Amino acid sequence: MKDTIVSRDVRGGYAPRRPRRGADETVNLGREIYKRDIRDKVEPDHIGEYVAIDVDSGCWALGEKPMAARNRLGDMRPEAVDVSMEKIGYEAPVGFGGAPRRSNWSWE
Repeated sequence: MKDTIVSRDVRGGYAPRRPRRGADETVNLGREIYKRDIRDKVEPDHIGEYVAIDVDSGCWALGEKPMAARNRLGDMRPEAVDVSMEKIGYEAPVGFGGAPRRSNWSWE
């Protein structure tokens, strides 16, 4: 069963919205959009920050923490439900002792 996302509508009430895609599809689409459209714009200036990506529109927002990025995206696109999260400069948004990607930038 897919999770229900609840968001505020224009009247101040809450309206449930369900994701249209499975989690794996959303993540794969988000990574594709990130690599194709976003990575060159944000690396290396925002290493360690997060980017929330609406996979339906390609709209995205940055934040120092995942919820900050998601909230900014929600302000821009309140209807976004299929959202992928990437940690800029890393292979995965969260991990255990992961090292940054070094393909497009250097430590110097």
